[in-house]
Amino acid sequence: MELVSKYQVLERASKHFSKAEYERALENYAIVLKDYPNSKEAHNCAILTEMAMSGELGAEALFDYYSVLRTDDSESADTIMEEIIESMDGSIEHLSDLFKEPLNERLILENGILYDDFQLLVQKNENFSLTFENIMFSTRVIISEKEDFIDFLTKLVDHNFNDMAMNYLENALNVFPNEDRLLRLLAKLAEKNL
Repeated sequence: MELVSKYQVLERASKHFSKAEYERALENYAIVLKDYPNSKEAHNCAILTEMAMSGELGAEALFDYYSVLRTDDSESADTIMEEIIESMDGSIEHLSDLFKEPLNERLILENGILYDDFQLLVQKNENFSLTFENIMFSTRVIISEKEDFIDFLTKLVDHNFNDMAMNYLENALNVFPNEDRLLRLLAKLAEKNL
């Protein structure tokens, strides 16, 4: 029985992923894993593909990050990505469980307010700081989009919620280490602390 050309199939899978053809990408990763069960690249990419298929935020960014890392040092890239995936595992399960519940039930359980609704409150009160201080101890702001998250972080920094912004930024940079807007916010915070 002839083994498949691992590198050709991995390249094909990567192209499918880039085109958001996740099922085809996953099929190709499975082909590689069948003949090369110890392929860390195929294993990690299969997990990232499954994340993308299930709508996990940031799966595409992690895939791109992994691809860039692999061009420099594939062994280190494999180790780094395995650690990221392991650290996200519990939160991924928690997030996927949350998204199975209807929205209203989820909001009741999480005792939260959607970011769009929070923004409406800020507009109504015309004061981000006061609105945020009024809800921060009793309600969570639920953010599901990366753009909204960056907007929220920017407002935290602009309104001097520096410690909170730093905590969020540190976690966000673990997932999106090369996101320019996050790096600019980090630099802005550093300037404020000088």
